[in-house]
Amino acid sequence: MTIRVALVQVGITDEEPVAERVDRVLAMTAEVAADHDLVVLPELWPIGAFAVDLMAPHAEPIDGPLVHALAEVAAGAGTWLFGGSFPECATGPDGVRRHYNTQVVHGPDGVLAGAYRKVHLFGFNGGETTVMSSGEDLAVVDAPLGPTGLATCYDLRFPELFRRLVDDGAEAFVLPAGWPERRQVHWQVLARARAVEDQAYLLACNEAGTHAGVPIAGLSMVIDPQGEVLAEAGPGEEVLSVEVDPARVAAWRGAFPALDDRRMG
Repeated sequence: MTIRVALVQVGITDEEPVAERVDRVLAMTAEVAADHDLVVLPELWPIGAFAVDLMAPHAEPIDGPLVHALAEVAAGAGTWLFGGSFPECATGPDGVRRHYNTQVVHGPDGVLAGAYRKVHLFGFNGGETTVMSSGEDLAVVDAPLGPTGLATCYDLRFPELFRRLVDDGAEAFVLPAGWPERRQVHWQVLARARAVEDQAYLLACNEAGTHAGVPIAGLSMVIDPQGEVLAEAGPGEEVLSVEVDPARVAAWRGAFPALDDRRMG
């Protein structure tokens, strides 16, 4: 049985105020969700992944208004919503207030089904590393694609994270991103590699447009467990829609059981 998935490749510009973008994307997502079983948004889409100066001012708790609005969209359409990531603020047991690049997932009942704080922060001692703290825990959500592992953007460069997710049962990955145009070849190669080596679907939803002086690649992709690109977006704002068959993961892993031959980690 196939399911219909949509990747909402949001265009981010400095000219669009954050509040207006949030309202626009929520409305667009609600419209898309009505016709799909599962919808994915990109990384830090309210502010833009490279808008470092906006991360702290627009940070919210995980029970704040943005996540509540995403829950309403999911429940209103009865659809799984992988809501991309947002700048989360949270106070830890030590009383210290921290910021995280946090991905959230809502089920068709609007209940928060999973969350993941980005582990690998990008910036080489700059960028989001100056504002955000790294997450420590991985997340796998039971969703229409089967057990689905969560990863975010720069995580794509670290195959050990994806293998950990496979060890935790993942048969698919959802990866919201804000990947720049200047490294788009890496985006395309690494995304296919993660799908091939882990014999899993990969839904990679990128931003588009230019913000903070950085052109973003777009090129969101749905990749099957053999590494075939089932659908790929262009460089601009776009909704990428495709039907996928979750059963293909078990079929391919059974026909070509490479994961059973692992010997190191």
